[in-house]
Amino acid sequence: MSLIGRFIDQILPVGSITLIQADGSRGTYGPGGGKSITVKLHDRRATFELFRNPRLKLGELYMDGRLTIEDGTILDLLELIVGAQPWEQGGRKALGKGKAGKLKSLFRRNPVGKARSNVAHHYDIGNELYALFLDDDLQYSCAYFTNPKNSLEQAQADKKAHIAAKLNLKPGQRVLDIGCGWGGMALYLNRVADVDVLGVTLSEEQLKIAKKRAADAGVADRVKFQLIDYRELDGRFDRIVSVGMFEHVGAAHYDEFYSKCRELLTDDGVMLLHTIGKLGGAGTPDPFTDKWIFPGYHLPSLSQMCSSSEKVRMIVGDVETLRLHYAYTLRHWLDRATKKRAEIERLYDARFFRMWEFYLAGGIVMFESGAACNFQVQYVRDRHATPITRDYMFEVEKKYREAEAGAKPAPAKKSRGAGKKVAAKT
Repeated sequence: MSLIGRFIDQILPVGSITLIQADGSRGTYGPGGGKSITVKLHDRRATFELFRNPRLKLGELYMDGRLTIEDGTILDLLELIVGAQPWEQGGRKALGKGKAGKLKSLFRRNPVGKARSNVAHHYDIGNELYALFLDDDLQYSCAYFTNPKNSLEQAQADKKAHIAAKLNLKPGQRVLDIGCGWGGMALYLNRVADVDVLGVTLSEEQLKIAKKRAADAGVADRVKFQLIDYRELDGRFDRIVSVGMFEHVGAAHYDEFYSKCRELLTDDGVMLLHTIGKLGGAGTPDPFTDKWIFPGYHLPSLSQMCSSSEKVRMIVGDVETLRLHYAYTLRHWLDRATKKRAEIERLYDARFFRMWEFYLAGGIVMFESGAACNFQVQYVRDRHATPITRDYMFEVEKKYREAEAGAKPAPAKKSRGAGKKVAAKT
């Protein structure tokens, strides 16, 4: 326990943590002066495991019920640890493995077969889970908050308008949606801009819902969905949009991704890439998230994205960094998931809920105080492909919002599929 105590003293610039051992003894560590949290370790080995690998074991011990928060939530604990010293202030004691881990992450391979199994690990655990905490359109990516007080539904609608405006769409164009999820973005683009869309996914569960939604809307001839890896596609598209997919590409495949996108994009085409990103340089994946939530993922730095896109002469037409929007989004998701805890535990079990709770809470602190953000990057092959000022984005975004406000689409949750009752994988 003294080792853990000294470790806490090093990582906490403010606040304190009281640790209760399995035998009932306790000690309080940290400088004090801020938030205080009490944590109970329920077996002797938990102390050693936590000290040996805190980045992985904190989440696993909580998930397994071997570590509990006695006077708050897991979010309170993570806010204390990460929020006490935001990334931009520097000087935080790292909990990772250092340069060796960074090198390993850069060379991890994500071929087609492995990419499919990684996607299935997260997205094919049942649509019903996602319907419990996402918005009505099942948007599973960072929303866009024009006001932090906006509802999740409003922020997700505004996100779609924000992205669509950056694509500079024209009626009749052919659009590719790489990583289309449950089809919400593809259906939106068709609805507001009169374009034809092909959405591709590696999730069979998502594909079922997306196809049904297109059929229900009477646009299955114009909005099509396919179970295929983007690397296996042929043809050319006037526009490419990809929202929340690039995180799964893997750093070793960035050159391949941009090369394929250039191949698929028409000479005067426009591409909009929306991805979680990392402030500063390249880092290592969070071990808990990599093992339990998104195997094979990697968060890109802006410099990594630029380095790979420049090799194939994809011109960066516009860049926007969404600094806090995902934190707002995740707070909505965590609040909704917590309110649906009984239903989630019925579908899976209590261990799965704690795993999901830790994942969402960890995401909140990562975006509020850690090194995470969201990038929206527009790419063109020809420098003349878009207007020379950004005015068109604001004008079209306003038009799309007004159009949607007057004719709200039927929510996707009404056509959700049955969930699968599974436990967290081991």
